Amino acid sequence: MRGMDALINPNTGGYTGTRTVSLENAVYFRLQTPLGSYWRDPTIGSLLYTLARSKDLPRVDLLAVQYARQALQPLVDDARAKSVTVMSSRPQTGWLLLTINVIDMTGGELPPFKHWVKVL
Repeated sequence: MRGMDALINPNTGGYTGTRTVSLENAVYFRLQTPLGSYWRDPTIGSLLYTLARSKDLPRVDLLAVQYARQALQPLVDDARAKSVTVMSSRPQTGWLLLTINVIDMTGGELPPFKHWVKVL
């Protein structure tokens, strides 16, 4: 599925019925989709959903960053992005906030993408 993704409405999480090459959409899709659950390509997705059962410990931050990087690496491998960086913070108990910065192939930086991860 190189280059075109199903366009997702980030407000509802539902498909819009159209296709896009938007990197923002690709980031959202790969982080929100549980790894192996997408019918068209079981390699798309992340393991972030598994952290919802994890205790709120510092090591979970490292796992969240690792899982996000693994999910987003295909964007770099497919030459859709030059680089992807992921940082985590803990603005409130029970939640991790991942901040993802993407540099596109022209060298332009996309607006930072924020992704919340629930932990116990």
